[in-house]
Amino acid sequence: MTVIKQDDFIQSIHDALQHISYYHPVDYIKALGEAYKLEQGPAAKDAIAQILTNSRMCAEGHRPLCQDTGIVVVYLKVGMNVRWDATMSVTDMVNEGVRRAYLQPDNVLRASIVADPAFTRKNTRDNTPAVVHYEIVPGDTIEVKLAAKGGGSENKSKFAMLNPSDSLVDWVLKTVPTMGAGWCPPGIIGIGIGGTAEKAVLMAKESLMDHIDMAQLKARGPKTKIEELRIELFDKINALGIGAQGLGGLSTVLDVKIYDYPTHAASKPVAMIPNCAATRHAHFTLDGSGVAHLPTPNLSEWPDVTWVPDLSAKSVNLDTLTPAEVQSWKAGDRLLLNGRMLTGRDAAHKKIADLFAANEPLPAGVDFTNRVIYYVGPVDPVRDEVVGPAGPTTATRMDKFTEMMLAKTGLIGMIGKSERGPVGIEAIRKHKAAYLMAVGGAAYLVAKAIRKSRVVAFKELGMEAIYEFEVENMPVTVAVDSEGNNVHEAGPKEWQEKIRALPVLA
Repeated sequence: MTVIKQDDFIQSIHDALQHISYYHPVDYIKALGEAYKLEQGPAAKDAIAQILTNSRMCAEGHRPLCQDTGIVVVYLKVGMNVRWDATMSVTDMVNEGVRRAYLQPDNVLRASIVADPAFTRKNTRDNTPAVVHYEIVPGDTIEVKLAAKGGGSENKSKFAMLNPSDSLVDWVLKTVPTMGAGWCPPGIIGIGIGGTAEKAVLMAKESLMDHIDMAQLKARGPKTKIEELRIELFDKINALGIGAQGLGGLSTVLDVKIYDYPTHAASKPVAMIPNCAATRHAHFTLDGSGVAHLPTPNLSEWPDVTWVPDLSAKSVNLDTLTPAEVQSWKAGDRLLLNGRMLTGRDAAHKKIADLFAANEPLPAGVDFTNRVIYYVGPVDPVRDEVVGPAGPTTATRMDKFTEMMLAKTGLIGMIGKSERGPVGIEAIRKHKAAYLMAVGGAAYLVAKAIRKSRVVAFKELGMEAIYEFEVENMPVTVAVDSEGNNVHEAGPKEWQEKIRALPVLA
């Protein structure tokens, strides 16, 4: 009989969460490196280069791949012959491991979890609790699959109860474009088919933790119907032309994973969940011999790709920015931002809206006149850092506030990740503003462009406070210009046509 000690289990959870915060799985890096070699879209290739460069920097510096360090999801297979030497429940042990990992002083991870989700949404401050799933199986070990799932990709999860005769392929190809780019492609799509509603979702999530093997699968050929389906969906999703960050290109997914389970004769539940460019998961087994060991990847595994600014990029001085200059930008332009910007995301925008509703002024020191706002919730700094990893958050969440901000504050530009929705685009066009896109999945790289940082308002919101950043050569792309032209619409459309004309796919 195997005895699992409480301290060993907690330490293993802690170590795994720290490990995946800064080490991409090597299979992901290799697949992304191949995608970079094949990519023909200039904007997509630049985005992949930023993600790969960021990944190496994080591996070297032991800092988070993304500012969104995720909600912890754990799948446990507990052997029936295992005995615990513990005073805490297994769930409590998992949460203690999470707590220690996210408060680790040398590599502080962002606390993103809020309790009372329907009402006060108060941050728990230590990223607990985790979401834990159990399966009791024969054996004398504990198998642990653990992930830190970012909100941007989690929010794009889809579920449907199809009719038994409905085409799963048709549903996927219709649904993937509706996910936009907030899940930070290129990544992995996980699909669960069958069981019940909750079983399909659990399978889709767990499938994302499997090894990326699409290249090997295509090389040897499929042996099962599920493998045939994986290949078909992989090719057809990439043929949509969505591309890296939704900018249009050849690689939207690096793999498609599918789990299935018997279901009711009248049912066909299907769930689809994406994993983003900051894919983070670990898999280890505890056998009673001590703390789990996670092998340290060799930096030689990373492709020889180093992002450098585009020589054609325009340098922009944010401190002297005018509406006329913003209106001169065209969708697709590459910019390098210099100077001061303010930050703010969901909670800050809500507070601003509440102030306006009460006819109260903005806090002292908050002036958006002729300025740009960056949608970001950074990781706390450690050692000599000005700020921790500080990549963009999904911009569509701020769409409902965009008209207010542009009409009432003097704001003339916004920075975030992924596309804007119709409401946001119309406000941008109406007020002759611009939306700039930074690359999701390059948070540490972006942070290196931030030279100074200070909180100017709403300190109580933690990472959602309003900061003032001073940046130097921060790379962005004009995603929506003052005329409402939108690269997230034009790019995929252009590349879908180009892909149709490619001999290999024609």
